[in-house]
Amino acid sequence: MRHVLVLGGTTEGRALAAGLVPAGHRVTSSLAGRVARPGLPAGEVRIGGFGGPAGLADWLRAEDVDAVVDATHPFAAGISRNAALAAADTGVPLLVLRRPGFTRVDGDRWLPVPSLAAAADLLPRHGERVFLTTGRQSVAAFAHLDRVHFVARSVDPPEPPLPPSFEVLLDRGPFTVEGEEALLRRHRIDVVVTKDSGGAATAAKLTAARELRLPVIIVERPPVPEGVPVVPDVPGALRWLEQLR
Repeated sequence: MRHVLVLGGTTEGRALAAGLVPAGHRVTSSLAGRVARPGLPAGEVRIGGFGGPAGLADWLRAEDVDAVVDATHPFAAGISRNAALAAADTGVPLLVLRRPGFTRVDGDRWLPVPSLAAAADLLPRHGERVFLTTGRQSVAAFAHLDRVHFVARSVDPPEPPLPPSFEVLLDRGPFTVEGEEALLRRHRIDVVVTKDSGGAATAAKLTAARELRLPVIIVERPPVPEGVPVVPDVPGALRWLEQLR
């Protein structure tokens, strides 16, 4: 039996744990604890940080971890960096399981930007009513914009600072194209702001924006740590783990 640490409470992380536990592996899934009621994966669950790369390295040694799979959100750059440093320190094999980004198609009016700050700078030029789906921890980047009305969607309520004109929709995907179109029409949205998180659960808003010919400011992903292998799906992660034997 091998001990696999799965970082992240993503759909892919839960699916990987569900595939490993019945095969007899010890699996510990580490969740950041940023969602009030996360869906718990199979196997053991650990909630909270490790104390940086040194703390994670100590934990890998203490728990005799044989492999780490970084299945965190594509924008969780901090823990991905810490995992790479801890893996290099301990010699524990590390894999990044990262879902593909969104695919641009004809008719999309995407405006790619490298950061949330760049999105906030660009936003006032493209509308006064914004559908914001960058996550509750990203709202503060837009708090200084006082001439824009935000409709923000997140699983849990965002914390201050918030923009002066702001309303929140608490919801969790998957979403439908029909539902997203109705939402955009109901709130008279001019522009959508999102991250290139990928995945089917939240892609419907991009189709709806395309159908309504709305611009989408899309924040590009941070790069994966250099030298770490990457797979796009759970079967690829399972194959990688099998090859470690």
